[in-house]
Amino acid sequence: MSKTATLQELDRIDQVLQAHLNRWGEYTDEQLNERPPDGGWSPLQVMHHLILAEGGSLGYVKKKLSFQPRLSKLGFGDRFRAFMLNFYLVLPFKFKAPKGVGDEALPERSTFEETQGEWLQVRAELRAYLEGLPEGHFSKSLYKHPFAGRMSLKGMLQFFGSHVERHAAQIDRSLKPANRASA
Repeated sequence: MSKTATLQELDRIDQVLQAHLNRWGEYTDEQLNERPPDGGWSPLQVMHHLILAEGGSLGYVKKKLSFQPRLSKLGFGDRFRAFMLNFYLVLPFKFKAPKGVGDEALPERSTFEETQGEWLQVRAELRAYLEGLPEGHFSKSLYKHPFAGRMSLKGMLQFFGSHVERHAAQIDRSLKPANRASA
């Protein structure tokens, strides 16, 4: 893995995120705060879950690197874990969110503008941090997913992309096109 390839992955997932945000921005805060009939999270709560997951992942990487750890070189197992995690996320099964990014951490109500701003801020911090890392860190097992284990920084970004896509489908199912604010 290289720094360039990792930053290209970040560019890709940022473009996908922006397309989702543009679409979700067509709804009112009232619609985005409405929980689905099955009692799940509202669209804004789902967005906050994703923000917490990404922000927590960045925090983990920063903390890990703050004490100059010995980092292992990427191997087949790291790539396999990243692949399996992303495969797992496309399956139609519900999974319980890890502690710190589930019900207990989500706001009951929020606004789209604030939520979007917070998410874009996390992504900007992520970009700035990755751009400042030395090239050698991009070929190491640096990120540790709570379930899948260690993987590269690019693997972390691929997880972010798959995680957003999984939950974007959840958000889109709960938002009916006829309910758009602009309609």
